[in-house]
Parts: sequence; structure tokens; C-alpha cells
Amino acid sequence: MAIRTEIQGSIGEVVLDHPPVNALDSRGWNELADVITAIGTRPEVRCVLIRGEGKGFCAGVDIKEMQQHPERIVDLNRGNFRTFRAVRACEVPVVSAVHGFVIGGGIGVCGASDVVIAAEDAYFSLPEIDRGAMGGASHLSRMLPLHKVRAAFFTGGRIPAAEAYRLGAVEKVVPGAALLTEARAFAATIAAKSRRALVLAKEALNGLEPRDVDHGYRFEQGFTLEMYLHEDSQKARDAFVKNKKSAEY
Repeated sequence: MAIRTEIQGSIGEVVLDHPPVNALDSRGWNELADVITAIGTRPEVRCVLIRGEGKGFCAGVDIKEMQQHPERIVDLNRGNFRTFRAVRACEVPVVSAVHGFVIGGGIGVCGASDVVIAAEDAYFSLPEIDRGAMGGASHLSRMLPLHKVRAAFFTGGRIPAAEAYRLGAVEKVVPGAALLTEARAFAATIAAKSRRALVLAKEALNGLEPRDVDHGYRFEQGFTLEMYLHEDSQKARDAFVKNKKSAEY
């Protein structure tokens, strides 16, 4: 299964398990949105923990699907939007535990989360500019300062976990072997609180944000669609799928 859930006490875990790189297609992103919403409404769940199996947390979208079926861009865009909105609107706090690569849609999940805990080998990247796409800056802007976001977006470069921690985007950086233990312990601290208090606190904190990240991402997706319709976009996807070096994470 690409997505599975586990309930551990008052913690609801959502696990991305889709080898080789946890890249989801349009159907997968729409499914993930429903899974997050459903687990967050369970009365026994007081904190949601999102994590990934395998080499990295999430490599974003399945570029091969877009290469072969560019007409699915609308379904993909909606799935991304619904997932990130589901994370941010989840009734209870959401903690993302990340390792390895956090790319594209992985940035959206982290940026929409309440807390991010990272393994030492984790890095954050928005390589869309090299892959014929746009998107992700709205949620990265919840994590990092404006000019850091722009530098990352224009270059498609990587932001190591240590740098993200320095800039306040990550709560803790831990050894890879300790990631799950540390993330569960942090989630357990949250889950020990009153569910009602957590629900009210989450709603209040979302309402206090200076801008609407969901609206910002929807605005950004208009440019994503425009880019997908340009011939350079198809060329970039073809090159990405063909060139093994560009497919390395």
C-alpha cells in the first residue's frame, strides 16, 4: 500500500510507503488528503504523525505520470491542494518526521504541518524549475524567510536539515536511527493534552496567521498550470525521466 495508517495510543500515524521514492500520482495525492482528514477526526487521536518509509520522506509527484498523461495535471493539482489543506486544517496538531529527501509535495506536507522533526540526513528542495513545473513556495514560505525561499526556488537547490533548523523551520534534528523514537516521543507530549484544548489551539493558531497559505498555494497553482501547458515543461519531464542522473535523490 502506498499509504497506510497506524494508531498508537492517542497518536495517529500516516505512513508513506511507495517505493522507490514515495512519489505519489494524482490518485495517491487525493487519497492522502482523505486519509489525513479521516484520521484527524477520530476521537481517540490527539496528534497526527506523518512519516515515510524507504530512502526518503517524499519525492513529491510522480513525474512519469505527468510525462505520459499531462492531461491529469488538474487532478494532480487538486490532490496536492487537498492534501496540504488537509494537513493544515487537521483538527489536531500534525507532526512530520522526515529523513532523506523532502522534495516538491514533501515540502507542501511539511510546510502545512505544525511541527517538523528531521533526521540529520534530511534536506528540503523545490526542483520544480528544472522539471517543467511550479509550486511549493507558498508552503516553504511558512518555514523559511522570503529570500531563502526565493534562492531555493530559483536554483532548485537543497536546504540541509541543519540549515533549516538554524532558520527555525525544524524543531529538532536527530540521528536517523532515532528519528521515529524522537518523533513519537514529541507527538506523545502533544497527545497527552486535552483533545478539546488541542482542537481549539490549532484553530486559533491557524486563524492568527498573517496570510492564507491555502489561498496563496491556489494562486501559485495557476502558474503551475500555465507552465505545464508550455512546451518547455514537456521537454523537462522527458529529460528527467530519460536522464538517470537527474532522477537521483
